[in-house]
Amino acid sequence: MYHRSMKKKLIIGNWKMNPETLRTARGIVAGIKKAAASAGKVATVICPPTIYIAEVGRIIKGSRVKLGAQDSSFEKSGAFTGQISPLMLKDCGVNYVIVGHSERREEGETDEIVNKKLKSAIALGLVAILCVGEKQRDEHGFYLSTVQEQLTLGLKGVQKKDATRVIIAYEPIWAISSHALRPANPDEIEEMMLYIMKILVSIFGKNVAPKMMTIYGGTANPKDSPAMLALDHVDGLLVGRESLNPKNFSKIIRLADTQNKK
Repeated sequence: MYHRSMKKKLIIGNWKMNPETLRTARGIVAGIKKAAASAGKVATVICPPTIYIAEVGRIIKGSRVKLGAQDSSFEKSGAFTGQISPLMLKDCGVNYVIVGHSERREEGETDEIVNKKLKSAIALGLVAILCVGEKQRDEHGFYLSTVQEQLTLGLKGVQKKDATRVIIAYEPIWAISSHALRPANPDEIEEMMLYIMKILVSIFGKNVAPKMMTIYGGTANPKDSPAMLALDHVDGLLVGRESLNPKNFSKIIRLADTQNKK
């Protein structure tokens, strides 16, 4: 029988449009690389801005750290000014790509576009990190239907054989960024993770869905990470701000490694 405990914890750093210089980026990577070297029970991924991908890839080559991208086009090539194709990313050594991040959705990215990006990424050999999450929690539970729709439309047309090439990242928008109302508590996170797994089972079946990784993409820091990582259906974290702090991000990596050895 397959057990979720067989999985390594997955810690992903999303740098967004940071840092401001390549020199700073090199320093951050060096610190993370050192921490990941001794964390054998953790899969560590860094998603830098596209302009830094080649240099970050050079620094982490041969280490435990894998390379990710923050977005990609659903086209392979062509007259698409400013866009980057998954084929280009793969050629640069990228293994993972984030699709459907709340900040991209806020700029007008639809579920249909997210679905195209996801299918294009996995077809070309990348692992897609599909972000889903509600803007607010209502007492009637309508937020559940929001996440269900994002999952159903985002995964439309994905075959069972490709399901494990998709990671689901739950990011409750009301609990993240500088405008957060408050942090999500463990019970709220676990409730949604269980619901996400229920939807995945309805799409891919009970034999395939449990093999998929579901991670938490809310605000994560060394203080709160242990409680999040201890939840049954949290296979890892998508870390934003703290992934730019090599000291704190390294602490999160070590915490995940220690927890996975228990």
